[in-house]
Amino acid sequence: MLREYRSLAPWNLRDLAALVGAILDASAITPINAAARAQPSERTIRFYVTRGLVSPPEGRGTAATYSYRHFLQLLCIKLRQMEGATLAQITKDMQDQTGDVLERRAAQVLGSSLLSPDRLPLRSPGGPPRGRSGRALTAWLARDAVRDTAEPTTWRRIPLGRGVELHVDAAHPLARVGPNDQAIAAAFRDAINRLLPTAASP
Repeated sequence: MLREYRSLAPWNLRDLAALVGAILDASAITPINAAARAQPSERTIRFYVTRGLVSPPEGRGTAATYSYRHFLQLLCIKLRQMEGATLAQITKDMQDQTGDVLERRAAQVLGSSLLSPDRLPLRSPGGPPRGRSGRALTAWLARDAVRDTAEPTTWRRIPLGRGVELHVDAAHPLARVGPNDQAIAAAFRDAINRLLPTAASP
């Protein structure tokens, strides 16, 4: 299942951090220290590159892209941290490791907690991924729009204002990969205000 993520590469720095963070959030692994609990940030990934833990990206600046190998490297670093390894130990363990070895290690540690890309609760402060990841999310949105309505569902309730509440199917991409509830509510309030007379308010 881990290889299903390869088709979403390459990623920019933000999307790589969001993707690995979502996989770690969904895992059944309990980190043993605060450093391991911290989700990978863009700054953290840059630090790993300077330390040689993560390979340099293709390109520079905002044009830099990260491959499936970068994805595996970052995932293995965080999983080893969750197990209590120090960065010095991780640097030694990962030196010159092939992509196949990294892939096997990550798959073994994650086990059944690894979700397929279309079921991953992917969130990012800057919005959903772009590029191939974004196109995949668009396809999942279309798929969910026509799924069997007879299936049992769970709904999220998002208050928008007095007398107005938004109900979102928890399996819908808006709930899985969209912004947080506050951002969703703000966007819908703006849309409602544009539909109502000036004096009205939701």
